[in-house]
Amino acid sequence: MKRLLTAVKLLLFFFLILPETAKAQPDTLRKDALNVFMDASDYIRKEIPYINYVRDIRDADLYIINTSQRTGAGGYEFTYFITGQKSFAGMRDTLSFIANPDDTEESRRQKEINTLKMGLMRYVAKTPLAKYLRITFSEPMSETVSTDKWNSWVFRSSLNGYLNGRKTYKSTYFSGNISASRITEDWKVNINARYYTDNSKYIIGDEVIKSHSDSKYLSSLIVKSISDHWSIGGTATAGSSSYNNKKFYLNFMPGIEYDLFPYSESTRRQLRILYSAGINVVQYTDSTIYDKIKENLWLHSLSAAYEVVQKWGSIDFTLTYSNYLHDWSKNNLAIDGSLSIRVAKGLNVTLGGGASLIHDQLSLVKQNLSYDEILLQRKEIATQYEYFTSFGLTYTFGSIYNNVVNPRFGNSSGGGMMIIMR
Repeated sequence: MKRLLTAVKLLLFFFLILPETAKAQPDTLRKDALNVFMDASDYIRKEIPYINYVRDIRDADLYIINTSQRTGAGGYEFTYFITGQKSFAGMRDTLSFIANPDDTEESRRQKEINTLKMGLMRYVAKTPLAKYLRITFSEPMSETVSTDKWNSWVFRSSLNGYLNGRKTYKSTYFSGNISASRITEDWKVNINARYYTDNSKYIIGDEVIKSHSDSKYLSSLIVKSISDHWSIGGTATAGSSSYNNKKFYLNFMPGIEYDLFPYSESTRRQLRILYSAGINVVQYTDSTIYDKIKENLWLHSLSAAYEVVQKWGSIDFTLTYSNYLHDWSKNNLAIDGSLSIRVAKGLNVTLGGGASLIHDQLSLVKQNLSYDEILLQRKEIATQYEYFTSFGLTYTFGSIYNNVVNPRFGNSSGGGMMIIMR
């Protein structure tokens, strides 16, 4: 009992008394700092210490929404939308930077910090902390611009292999990919070739079960910009798939797309409607349930995609319908999306899911599948629908400020409670 009381006293000392005695002197400048709501990493908090990082958007003088999208070179364009509130109401700024595919993580972080600092300057300039700012320019200006010897073409290749085994099981996987792309304001060209094979062997008593699947394809996408709302283009794909019972297929689908919002606003909001029509030439490995070994299939599809990022959260939603023209009952309707909402102070809800009504499985093998083929998913199986769903809930409360970074004993942050259900 005596030892227990001693242990309790030690715990009280470490968790209650010691932190109180170790408190730092109050920062008189901090009360005049900007209150900013944003998704800030520990690195940002360390490098930009002259603002208050608040937890709730209603406590903020300004909020920052950050988005990213892939560039033609394989890097990313990061964009920051800064919006003022309260005494800064009506002030808005948009800044962005490009992270090249060969940039190191440190290089990308430095670009991020420099961009955020520039965006924050005119807001900090209206606070008492402005007198402590110093602005410098580090590089001399060049009068010439180097030309691009690759004419915006970017090439990538990759090889991946995996081997796993034990006494009763062995698995090997191999994949290779080659791609070329050219993305400009007027054109978007993507060419991609991929091959993969997956082999498994199971030993159950005296029985040996083997599983094999492979696929290969060559695909291309060409899109021409017409205006800030319209574009035309098409896709062409050739390949084979053991899973889908396709010895060879060739698909050609030209299309036209309209975006209700300008493409220049694509990182914040999109409402794209795409109509495509074309032909699918197929040669099957085995006879299908419709007694076909090969056929030419005309088809079309219509899809609508809505994406928006706002201070209350984000929406990403896609609806797609397609059918074969020789028989409109052979169709497919698919919907999927995600929703993230800031419901109240400290409370965030995320919802995600998707579902498909499937009536276009023309390549199904006629013969009955074995249990091995079904359980190991070596062949496509007949179904009329599929679905998935996810749900998340996060609640945080406590101090509105979140400025301090303390990496000791791990990089977890304190303050508040989190409830997650999935």
